[in-house]
Amino acid sequence: MAKATKVEQEITVEDKLHALYNLQRVVSNIDEIKTLRGELPLEVQDLEDEIVGLTTRLENFSAEIADVTAAISQKKIEIEEALAKIKKYEEQRENVRNNREYDNLSKEIEFQTLEIELCEKRIREFTAVKEHKSEEQQNASSQLAERKLDLEQKKGELDEIIGETKQEEEKLREKVKEIEAKIEPRLLTAFKRIRKNARNGLGVVVVERDACGGCFNKIPAQRQMDIKLHKKIIVCEYCGRILVDRELAEADNQD
Repeated sequence: MAKATKVEQEITVEDKLHALYNLQRVVSNIDEIKTLRGELPLEVQDLEDEIVGLTTRLENFSAEIADVTAAISQKKIEIEEALAKIKKYEEQRENVRNNREYDNLSKEIEFQTLEIELCEKRIREFTAVKEHKSEEQQNASSQLAERKLDLEQKKGELDEIIGETKQEEEKLREKVKEIEAKIEPRLLTAFKRIRKNARNGLGVVVVERDACGGCFNKIPAQRQMDIKLHKKIIVCEYCGRILVDRELAEADNQD
């Protein structure tokens, strides 16, 4: 029991500060890897969503063009039927017995002629719509091809980064475990809580130009002196981050 107490006494506040600062450095490196990798999956997801949208759009264009093509074909059939009726009425008109029959057949011929003109107008309109839809379909098809190339490139970049950083991240996580084992649970819990609440993930910061390296608020001279003495763990009264001096940080950065 006495031996355990002696070991605990050997772990000074300065040792704890070194451990916390080193832990912050390592977890910050892991954060950088996550950030680097974190942007690409979002880009890949956006491209995949856009490809799905363009594919659906192309399917809709194909369906719309098919409908318009069918409508054009129907109008051509109606024209042929109208022409057949006109021919029949003209033949009947040559053999009429009175003016009334002649006038009735003439009106039918006139009506079918108007029907043909209307069908031809509709065909022109449908043809214009078909050409416009075909042009949009071609543009969407080109965009789809480009997005597929972009997706292939982004996926390649992501796979490359994952391959390059996976081993490094695993080493860093092992380093985190080693450092955390040297920090008492209560202090480690406090560090993790501070880091979680910090927007940039910094739970330990260096005093820079008489100010907190996290929130940049000025630190009183006496408090700076206490920080340099390494006799107790001091947090910023504004943001709650653990503060260390430049000398301690530089010593760890040389390791």
